[in-house]
Amino acid sequence: MVARLIDEDPEQAYAYSRIALRLASRVAAVREAAGFAAYATQKYAEALAEFRAARRMTGSVELWPVMADCERGLGRPEKAMAMAGEPEVQKLDKAGQVEMRLVAAGARRDMGQLDAAIVTLQSPELASNAVHPWTPRLRYAYADALLEAGREDEAREWFGKALEADKDGATDASDRLAELDGVEFVDALDDDEEEPVAADADRDDADEDGTPQA
Repeated sequence: MVARLIDEDPEQAYAYSRIALRLASRVAAVREAAGFAAYATQKYAEALAEFRAARRMTGSVELWPVMADCERGLGRPEKAMAMAGEPEVQKLDKAGQVEMRLVAAGARRDMGQLDAAIVTLQSPELASNAVHPWTPRLRYAYADALLEAGREDEAREWFGKALEADKDGATDASDRLAELDGVEFVDALDDDEEEPVAADADRDDADEDGTPQA
């Protein structure tokens, strides 16, 4: 239930995770699921505790990047950066290493080190034309950092590359590109909702003298 609900209803997923913890707190998968549910609801201290517990039980390093991101969520980007330099990072698979790079770049931005964040994201994975599950997010993060640095033309290029790789709609790269191009979105629903009001006003005018008003 946590896995099923975490994207659509994280609060409900979190509630289920608390039940699971009461029933099976010594199961590593339960502690991991509870950690992700807490993370999704921005309960970073709780998430970090659960991830640490899961790691002690399994000995796995795969949760290292999300643990570092919890440190960011707790306002400790320096700790996240320190974790990025630990030996555990070398034990991660490629996806985990890319995730750690994203976290490290985010920590740099948290500390106001924008240029360093941009350099952190510049990697063989970013330069590669191959598309992996993490490719859209990596390109998007790079584009976002470039835009914050005022490098708009480069940002537009990389938002475009992110969109090109983003077949599942994991990012809002298309919206960001539209914003850069000055496209304004109009909510058609608002116009539809106004029409009955106008019709009611016409009927009121007609009631006053018996003839509809133009």
